Amino acid sequence: MLLYRGAPAGPGAQGSGPARPGSGPQAFGIRLSTMSPRYLQSNSSSHTRPFSAIAELLDNAVDPDVSARTVFIDVEEVKNKSCLTFTDDGCGMTPHKLHRMLSFGFTDKVIKKSQCPIGVFGNGFKSGSMRLGKDALVFTKNGGTLTVGLLSQTYLECVQAQAVIVPIVPFNQQSNILFGNGECW
Repeated sequence: MLLYRGAPAGPGAQGSGPARPGSGPQAFGIRLSTMSPRYLQSNSSSHTRPFSAIAELLDNAVDPDVSARTVFIDVEEVKNKSCLTFTDDGCGMTPHKLHRMLSFGFTDKVIKKSQCPIGVFGNGFKSGSMRLGKDALVFTKNGGTLTVGLLSQTYLECVQAQAVIVPIVPFNQQSNILFGNGECW
């Protein structure tokens, strides 16, 4: 995972914006509720100090279904910006699991070997990462699939998003071919 303050954003994702201003996303002709990008910042205020946000992110690495034995926290320079990186040797996430982790209020954590998971509300990663920076870039590998997810206030501001958009890109490690939405979930 890479947390990056003020990362430059790329062009908007296909189908990421509403058809016309104020129309919002729809499914089967029914208007759907959305979450304002401002929520990312306000949600992060649940962590009054940076160390509680770091603890939240470390908790994810030691959950029973992750199986991480080692976690590294480093500060690295990327394009003259300081980035806080968290790296673990856990089992990685499938594209579906990363999608759930980057969604609000969802969790797939289960009890394993009588060890209970630490977080169960599906909010810790989002609140913790946004307390530490404006952008979180997640790299994960599970089997032969590499997946990248971007939770980014900078991106949302750049594309003038009216709702939270979280791009997730899975691809095959051997062929470097991107998976379509149906294939990877």
